[in-house]
Amino acid sequence: MYNTPSQNALRLILGLALSLPLLATASSHDNGDIDKVNGSIHVDAGQTAGKLSTVNGSIHVADGAHVSSAETVNGAVDIGAQTDLDTVETVNGGIVIGEQTKVRKTVEAVNGSISLGQGSDVAGRVSNVNGGIKLRAAHVGGGIETVSGGVTIGADSRLEGGLLVKKPSSGWFNFGIEKKPRIVIGPHATVQGGLTFHREVELYVSSSANVDKIEGATPVSFTGDSPAD
Repeated sequence: MYNTPSQNALRLILGLALSLPLLATASSHDNGDIDKVNGSIHVDAGQTAGKLSTVNGSIHVADGAHVSSAETVNGAVDIGAQTDLDTVETVNGGIVIGEQTKVRKTVEAVNGSISLGQGSDVAGRVSNVNGGIKLRAAHVGGGIETVSGGVTIGADSRLEGGLLVKKPSSGWFNFGIEKKPRIVIGPHATVQGGLTFHREVELYVSSSANVDKIEGATPVSFTGDSPAD
């Protein structure tokens, strides 16, 4: 069993909190790691760095850069085009993955949207609790998990490992849980591993999409680029 997004958020917060004494005395290390408590991190185009970690601040990795990972608690993460890294994590903030970027493991948020650009490739899981998840002709190899966010598997995208929309709990990470998530499987998109819903959703599946079994929802078929509002 894998950790839920809430469990991963607690792990990230705890890990950064335990490292605060070290972060207060150094902003970078010989191995290229960049650690901060307060402040954003920016890696220029084509540059190489190790682990990027901050508590209060955003992270921006420009086009063509190479980093190990990007983690923040309060801040957005923006990964440019044609970059590569292992993991991307935030608790409060959105995540944008640029075109043709490769993430070798996972992309995880709690309160924030996740967007994958055209041709991007995430080998592991993409997950959040609150906030939309959108794939633009992108690939995810380890499944998608959310609770209260809408999901759009855009045209020509490919998802392996299935889509899971979990039932809201009473945990403090869940906000706006009364609204039904809107799930859209776009034209010529492929979903392997099934669509599983533990709560009510609005599910729209393109007539040209290829999906495995659906559990917990009745799909509405649509033609064209997107379903009618």
